[in-house]
Amino acid sequence: MSDSDTVTLDTKGMKCPLPVLKARKALKDVLPGGTLKVLATDPGAVKDFEHFCKVTGATMIDCREEPDGVIVFTMRKPA
Repeated sequence: MSDSDTVTLDTKGMKCPLPVLKARKALKDVLPGGTLKVLATDPGAVKDFEHFCKVTGATMIDCREEPDGVIVFTMRKPA
């Protein structure tokens, strides 16, 4: 998969439910089988994106917290 198949969404500084709402809109621009990477700082986003994947059918590929406190979610859109 190339970087062109990945859409990156920066939601740092936003509180629930904005990161998930923006991700839902951004997922529409992701090609089937492509990935959506979301950068967030709201600790509640972890549970929100678990639910987001169940509802949208996306697969959580990676969820990690960077040393600067940014949580990076990488999800694959269903093919």
